Amino acid sequence: MSELEDIGKHLEELRKRIIRIVIVIGIITACILSVHLEPIQIEQTTLYYPVLDPVNNISAQITQHMKTNLVPESVQLIQTAPGEAFFAQLYIAALVGIIVGMPVVIVELVGFIKPALKENEIKISRSISIPALGLFIAGCVFSYYFVIPYILEFLYKYGESAGLVTFLNIMDFVTFVLQFLLAFGFSFQLPIVMYAVSASGVIDSDFWRKNIRYAIVIIVIFGAVITPDGSGITMWFVSIPMMVLYIAGMVVIEHKERVERKKSNI
Repeated sequence: MSELEDIGKHLEELRKRIIRIVIVIGIITACILSVHLEPIQIEQTTLYYPVLDPVNNISAQITQHMKTNLVPESVQLIQTAPGEAFFAQLYIAALVGIIVGMPVVIVELVGFIKPALKENEIKISRSISIPALGLFIAGCVFSYYFVIPYILEFLYKYGESAGLVTFLNIMDFVTFVLQFLLAFGFSFQLPIVMYAVSASGVIDSDFWRKNIRYAIVIIVIFGAVITPDGSGITMWFVSIPMMVLYIAGMVVIEHKERVERKKSNI
């Protein structure tokens, strides 16, 4: 009976933490859907202040920015059914809400699993929280500025060479962009996962170097799965950065182990 009570307490605590996460993300999402950022010029600096505007909201501004920076000039971004633009803005607002609310998500998840962790595991979870958030944002930024524009340009050049007018549905566009943002955000966690597994003592640092060939094959397969075409070219936009991250994580882990060995020998 005590075990059932303990499980009930854990489930209740998990429920409360999930509710807090949902509330924070929900508030951020609602603000993005309700507020417009109005620019103001102070001397030579441009600042923004919020103005209540549910139609021309922050999500709509982000959509405009995405259209300007990501969609090729020869492609027309359209909606083919009522409400598509609204749902596209809703998806964008939810993603921004998750990214902005990520510190709360990390704090709540670490707080939930903390009682089950050993002292060294608690230190590991604390040390990787901020780098994990930074790498997630870095992955989204890298994808937005250096991957998505080139992939879209590459895919739609075929229509342009044939003299076709290409139309891109807003929902397909937003889904495509969010897919890559999330894929890169999570794939950039690879060094963190490698570090956490090694630091916890599950495997040693030699594991990553010994299995680098298998890792490269898995990364290439992952890149092929999440890219939208079968050309075999766009998957390298995903695979190559992940290979670099894998090697960087391996080097960091090996360096850390060498430093610890020197300290133990002193």
